[in-house]
Amino acid sequence: MVTVPKRVSYWEAEEFAKSKDGWIFKHLSKIKTIEKNQIVFDENTSYSTKEHTLVIYKSDVDKSRIKIEHSKVIVEYPSSQDVRSEKIQTEIKFGITEALRIEAKKHIPRRVEELAYLFGFKYNRLFLKNLKSRWGSCSGKNNINLNIHLMKLPDELIDYVILHELVHTAHKNHSKKFWNALEKILPESKKMDTKLKSYSPLRF
Repeated sequence: MVTVPKRVSYWEAEEFAKSKDGWIFKHLSKIKTIEKNQIVFDENTSYSTKEHTLVIYKSDVDKSRIKIEHSKVIVEYPSSQDVRSEKIQTEIKFGITEALRIEAKKHIPRRVEELAYLFGFKYNRLFLKNLKSRWGSCSGKNNINLNIHLMKLPDELIDYVILHELVHTAHKNHSKKFWNALEKILPESKKMDTKLKSYSPLRF
């Protein structure tokens, strides 16, 4: 799927996709590996986010029910269905993702403000999104987009991604100036960047 501005023609979009075919096939392979290593959730799965614990059980309900309460993600599914089916697994992941959204809204805006103030950065608006591939981005207008799946990362890597995007408010590309500015405030930034590559927003 290629998403482009309305003014871009179908032909231009197709040519753009063709020009990026090496990148596309490389990442398709990566996605297939991630999907192969995904957790298959069932009643015996032990899984927790930073603030929520997953609870799965079957009952005589007609369709799945998902509740997030008392620090728990509760997934109730019909006894007539297989918990390992794609449908139920998708619903379980939806419940976890909603818990991550709650946690992200609670913690990330405050942390962005703290780090921006601490290091003297100014940004326009902050958006929290359910992104499939990127941890974050910074627009030309200094709007920062951060992935709610950041909440699956260790705190040091959450800070790294936030600082990475804050530095982009001053340096729009990954030039030497960008990395020098990031390393000045975070001396182990290159090590953090390498460590981040072992995680994926798609992986639960």
